[in-house]
Amino acid sequence: MKFLKTTEVVKVPENVEITTKARIVIVKGPRGTLKQNFKHTKLHLVSDKEKKEVTVTLWLAKRKQVCGVRTIVAHIQNMINGVTKGYRYRMKLAYNHFPINLNIPENGSFIEIRNFLGEKIERKVRMLEGVKVFRSEKTKDEIYLEGNDVTLVSLCCAQIHQICNVRNKDIRMFFGWYLCF
Repeated sequence: MKFLKTTEVVKVPENVEITTKARIVIVKGPRGTLKQNFKHTKLHLVSDKEKKEVTVTLWLAKRKQVCGVRTIVAHIQNMINGVTKGYRYRMKLAYNHFPINLNIPENGSFIEIRNFLGEKIERKVRMLEGVKVFRSEKTKDEIYLEGNDVTLVSLCCAQIHQICNVRNKDIRMFFGWYLCF
């Protein structure tokens, strides 16, 4: 069964400006600009500046294709939240025996992890463009990752978590990283 027309509308706040051209969405706000390409979909994206809304429409689609409409709407809403409020992820160090040392440079472009499981090697994770990392002032073993794009911020958290993955050992003894929201 095909659906004739599926439409979703995204309301745009006052301090945000959205432009769409050839399925490329550009969102400008007080924290910066985000751009995302949706050319892989067969959607019609129309931005109305007078009504302050974006309309996402899909014609003659099956059920699994209709799910893509809501996904694109969620991406646009995440972009709007990113340029107005931003995203901040909190990561906490958890160790039992070997204390993990962190080194974050002044600009926060990468993070160095030392003494993980008592190893002598140094693990480095580069932050993606637009993501800053800094230490928590209140608690000892906590870092914050901050940025406008939720995809990039969560990807940096995943990279830190993956580089500290414990292999061939009992993980109850060696904790590692925990992600807190």
